Amino acid sequence: MGVYLVSVDRREWYGADEGGHAHVASALDDELRRRGLPPYEWVSGTVPAPARGWFEEKISPPMAGFDALCGARLTEAERETLYGWTVLVPVSLEERILLPLGSAYADETVIAGAPQVLALAERLAEDLRMPLDAIPAAGTNLELTVWFLEGGAAKAAAARPGPWGDDLDTAFYVALYLRAARYAVRHGCPLVYM
Repeated sequence: MGVYLVSVDRREWYGADEGGHAHVASALDDELRRRGLPPYEWVSGTVPAPARGWFEEKISPPMAGFDALCGARLTEAERETLYGWTVLVPVSLEERILLPLGSAYADETVIAGAPQVLALAERLAEDLRMPLDAIPAAGTNLELTVWFLEGGAAKAAAARPGPWGDDLDTAFYVALYLRAARYAVRHGCPLVYM
């Protein structure tokens, strides 16, 4: 059990059955049109989806350090963009979209644009001097979660010290949002909490 951040495939995004997101997809398109923007159209990403799975990571470490880092380095609006959403879409959104539709863990659906989340996560990763080449690129399900929780991150922090290694729970969330936004952009798909 727990909370997971997962990618959504085309069938699920437009599906009206249980587990489908058709109501969110439709409401998002309506709001984009209201703002004078084109509707979100599913576009296959430039990189094929991994053959071994989709994006799935478990939200498990404490967030207090990450929240403190964001409070020190980001404005309130930037913090909300980075991690105050329930749906991440591979569309550039200057501001989040709030929809009066319940989501898995909230009374409303909050949609953020992956390009904006990516820029903020990259800033934090740079501030922490994270060795991004050493951190798993979310090629398999739970890869990032396992790496952080089962010792891979601690070994990397010992070999490549820096501020990122001072609080691995905080580093986990920076890496999580960075990898999630990259995945959404690369594969052209939304991500949601389940």
